[in-house]
Amino acid sequence: MPVFLWEATTKKGELKKGEMDAPDETVIRGLLRRQGLKSITVKKKPKDLLEYLPFLKQKVKGKDIVVFARIFSTMINAGLPLIQCLDLLATQEQNKTFSKIITSIKEDIEGGSTLSDALKKYPDIFDELFVNLVTAGESGGILDIILARLSGYMEKAMKLKSKVKGAMTYPASVLVISIGVVSLLLLKVIPVFQKMFEGMGGALPAPTQFLVNASQFMQDYFLHMIIAVAVIIYVFRRYYRTEKGRLQVDSLVLKAPVFGPLLKKVAVAKFSRTLSTMMSSGVPILEGLAIVSKTAGNKIIENALLETRKCISEGRTIAEPLSESDIFPPMVVQMIAVGEATGALDAMLSKIADFYDDEVDAAVDTMTALLEPFMMVFLGGVVGGMIIAMYLPIFQMASVVGG
Repeated sequence: MPVFLWEATTKKGELKKGEMDAPDETVIRGLLRRQGLKSITVKKKPKDLLEYLPFLKQKVKGKDIVVFARIFSTMINAGLPLIQCLDLLATQEQNKTFSKIITSIKEDIEGGSTLSDALKKYPDIFDELFVNLVTAGESGGILDIILARLSGYMEKAMKLKSKVKGAMTYPASVLVISIGVVSLLLLKVIPVFQKMFEGMGGALPAPTQFLVNASQFMQDYFLHMIIAVAVIIYVFRRYYRTEKGRLQVDSLVLKAPVFGPLLKKVAVAKFSRTLSTMMSSGVPILEGLAIVSKTAGNKIIENALLETRKCISEGRTIAEPLSESDIFPPMVVQMIAVGEATGALDAMLSKIADFYDDEVDAAVDTMTALLEPFMMVFLGGVVGGMIIAMYLPIFQMASVVGG
């Protein structure tokens, strides 16, 4: 639906401006008249250049949504009307993309929509968890409390994510540097030595000959290698999108010797924090588990949570099916069982999340401490081994001359 910019005057002669979605100009003038405004100009809003070039649009980051939820909560708690809150938030938002979205949400509410219905139009920004909690907040009249909980939950979730990303970044960066250095040596440095060795005559030592052959192969088939890597990545991504592919890859990830235990701890922390937030906000446990399973990020964990949800709907407790999976440790299952028995499951889940946040911290520190020397030895060994292999013929020649 096109967007129109309008200018109108009130009965007192005050000038008002705004924008509105409508099929045509006549509808806008009619809406303004019903609001007691006399239209002066109504014209179609020119399209922003960014609409033609979506990749130039500012992305809405998690931090933007956290700040939005916190300020929104404070404004509602202070007694400001919903429309005024959104108007102020859109005005002060520095991210232009997010500012437009907030303005659109405000206009939807002015048109009679609820806040949760308006948020549903932007699933890439406001996920199912956010929308469901806002729905619970609206129906219970505690929207300010829910938004405050959401901002706190999202902050902790972002902190947990950044820890894991930080742990993955170091080995990945060292691996990329290793590949870059080895490729540079094979393509640029070794060919120079190769020409020198050809003038010397005689057979080369096995390590040197291997590097010379590898260098020659890379020079001849460098483009083919890049294409092969691109094809492998494409095929892997297509396979991962299938049900069978996701199950196999996610299962292998959880069984990985170093990263597997860490990812299980992250999964337990995320599950506990999300379900605790939803239950304390009044979302039914079956609905909460359905949403938590979608945000798990791992098919094996998702299936375990969906199976738990099915068992609960059949009358079993939440602890029983969780104990049958290999994801959740016995201690977590026992604490959940105690929470169910005492009627304080949301509080118990929050304690589990806090505990596993600390466990993730400790696991990341331990993993980083172990990986740093290993990666340095690996990089030094690869580059050093190549250099020694290239100098072996010179050492041999020197020993022959000396002898």
